[in-house]
Amino acid sequence: MALSWTMDKLGPICRSVEDCALVLDAIYGPDGQDNSVIPADFYWNANLSPKQLRVGYVKAAFDTPLTDPSDPKRTLHGTKKFDDAALDVFKRLGINLMPVELPDVPYDPMRLILNAEAAAAFDELTRSDRDALLVQQGKSDWPNSFRTSRFIPAVDYVNANRLRSIAIQKWDDLMRTVDVIVTPTNATNLTQLVATNLTGHPAVIVPNGFRDDGTPVSLTFLAGLFEEAKALTVARAYQDATGFHLKHPVVPLTPPAPASG
Repeated sequence: MALSWTMDKLGPICRSVEDCALVLDAIYGPDGQDNSVIPADFYWNANLSPKQLRVGYVKAAFDTPLTDPSDPKRTLHGTKKFDDAALDVFKRLGINLMPVELPDVPYDPMRLILNAEAAAAFDELTRSDRDALLVQQGKSDWPNSFRTSRFIPAVDYVNANRLRSIAIQKWDDLMRTVDVIVTPTNATNLTQLVATNLTGHPAVIVPNGFRDDGTPVSLTFLAGLFEEAKALTVARAYQDATGFHLKHPVVPLTPPAPASG
């Protein structure tokens, strides 16, 4: 379902990068129903070497210390050991990573674009009071977000979109200097996620290891507009060099014993 018409980015969830390329090849392009779709080409060359591409990395995100120097108990970079290991993989692959800085734009205020469009997408649900049927009704949960977003001033929405145009231009300028950007995927590095949702730049996300409890962490590969193939090329090289995508969850052979009490 739609959440934000101008920010939603559709993409497949697959076992491997190759599978993502196959599915994208089947779904990309106009379908005769969505007039916002641009008839851009998609061609993934599986034989292209990532060494032929200019690959940057968000140095500040990788350099974030594990803990807060002023409060060692506060974790700043929970995936640091995985991210550092990823940099070693790129060195072994012979990929020369160039440090880049993400455009300095106030992204957080532009979140109201998402909130306003989501409220519009679920307008009927809200006005019919059927939003009360949703289980989560906390202050920050979607039902209350839909309700309160009806009070976003039109002036703020227009100005946020004007700022968004500036962000799109700055990201376009950045992506003219590199073909692909590598960045950690973690809760402390949400800038790239918010930014590329606003600008439309594609992302490929692959497994980057597993925590002690078995849950996965991941790495993000960003590319220019309509340049998914380049991100797929670098992501595939990393995928094949690590093999994390071949892992499967360990399923207990016997069901857990019922809780006593």
